[in-house]
Amino acid sequence: MDLCHVPATREKGWYLALMAPNVKGPNYAWLDPSRLYCHPQGLQDCVGDLLQPFQGDPIDMVAGIDAMGFILGEGDAGEPRVPIPRPPEDLTVPCPPPGAGAAAVLQKGFLAIRKAGHLCVETLAQPYTDYSGREKVMEVRTDAISPGLRILLVDQWVETGGTMRAAIQLVERLGGVVAATPPRPCPAGVAAICIEDSEGGRWIREHYKCAHCIPSSLQPRFDRHQ
Repeated sequence: MDLCHVPATREKGWYLALMAPNVKGPNYAWLDPSRLYCHPQGLQDCVGDLLQPFQGDPIDMVAGIDAMGFILGEGDAGEPRVPIPRPPEDLTVPCPPPGAGAAAVLQKGFLAIRKAGHLCVETLAQPYTDYSGREKVMEVRTDAISPGLRILLVDQWVETGGTMRAAIQLVERLGGVVAATPPRPCPAGVAAICIEDSEGGRWIREHYKCAHCIPSSLQPRFDRHQ
């Protein structure tokens, strides 16, 4: 799809066609979603779809996972469709006008969950295995999350679930709250363009409130990496 083209009817996930396939072999992810971030309307609608399930939910902070989660979680993706007034401190999620990263739309703070070795302050670390089977460590600063803080965790993709699960563990070890599935309260949650039907993806879906951008008719193709 051309980066200047905007379809007349923008159904959920229309922007998925903007993503680019892997042309470099098995050492890389099977798909590169970052091309859709180059499309202003595509990025706006992607962020809007990710926030849609959290309308009415109280959120205190958005946390993005290094590195592509920073784009969806934090960055300003353009002018919103309607003005956003400064919210009161107890704001719950309005019907989000797609047009900015999640934190910008919600007018909340953004917390970067980093790969180990990038933060020069006191941190909490969590080892994990990423989608390629490599052992890694992520960390988060210890002075940003207070007990009971309601966190919306954002990443680009959940394939095996190892990266997102480690981020959840970091938040919860510091006393933060990531939304549990109903009927328990849902003060925040997990958002990613795709949450694959892997063992780890299913565990996250079963235990936490989730949002993603893949229409149900396309989910099997994404699970098979087609």
